[in-house]
Amino acid sequence: MSGMERAKPNETKLTICVWHPFDQWRPAPAMAQAIRRRWPGMRVVHLPDYTRLGEELPETDIFVGYSLRPEQLQSACKLKWIHSTASGVAQLMYPELRDSGVMVTNTRGIFVVPMAEHTMGLLLALARNFPDSVRHQDKQQWGQQEIWDQPQRLTELSGKLLLIVGFGSIGQELARRAKCFDMRVWAVNRSGRAESPHLEKILPVSQLCEALPEADFVVIAAPETAETQLLFGAAEIACMKRGARLINVSRGSLLDEAAVVQALEQKRLGGAALDVTTTEPLPGDSPLWKTPRLFITPHTSAVSDRLWIRQTELLLGLLEKWFAGEELSNRVDLSRGY
Repeated sequence: MSGMERAKPNETKLTICVWHPFDQWRPAPAMAQAIRRRWPGMRVVHLPDYTRLGEELPETDIFVGYSLRPEQLQSACKLKWIHSTASGVAQLMYPELRDSGVMVTNTRGIFVVPMAEHTMGLLLALARNFPDSVRHQDKQQWGQQEIWDQPQRLTELSGKLLLIVGFGSIGQELARRAKCFDMRVWAVNRSGRAESPHLEKILPVSQLCEALPEADFVVIAAPETAETQLLFGAAEIACMKRGARLINVSRGSLLDEAAVVQALEQKRLGGAALDVTTTEPLPGDSPLWKTPRLFITPHTSAVSDRLWIRQTELLLGLLEKWFAGEELSNRVDLSRGY
């Protein structure tokens, strides 16, 4: 879309709307305030929930939020651009949107630091068995011998091989941090190509099972697409080195949770950590809660007190490019879904 086809700020309506039970996923009021300060003539609507979204959409040029259903998209007859406040956009990849000509951008990059740090924390937690230390502390027990006697011996990250499944911005930042712990780092991605000084080897995802037997730790950090549904199942776990640890910080749909439970119960895996699950919130009766050597964090890897500062900075930069008629960064490839 050329600059001539983009309305001026004083002819533009931008609507912000996300509601989520977790309040940190809801846009901070400061985002709308910052846009109004920069472009006083723009009409900026910030909705606290979806109650009035239907009446605001027909005149909306730019929508900032998590999702629009097909029937909502149909009513948004002036819509030119959707900016997703999430990096994953599987919820938007339906045929009507793909065929609409509406541009989609996402927040790729803003979650890199907290997610890489969180994942390093999970690697350390599994290597040093922090979860059992906390359990013993809760019981006021000095569990030194008990912790050492666990099947997953206390180990070190130094010298261990980390395999990162998916090597986008998060995988690249994780690789950089892992190298600081003297880990060896391999990765697999769609193409089998990547430029990174922190990688020892990169392979195409078609060769995943050739890499798995070598890895001490495996981190799933690939995008959620139709192609990555159940990317990691019983067959892939069977390829892993006995006693290896598995971490998923991507989406629950990429991992066969039943296969993880079975592998942990049979002591094939030395441990696992999940920041995401197939159903969220995770139901109280899920077998995951009581699975041995499984550490769960409640989808907090991307959460940070800097989240909406970064969200706002990114959106302001994209709007500057939009009104200048420039190509936008963070565009989603609708054919690939990320």
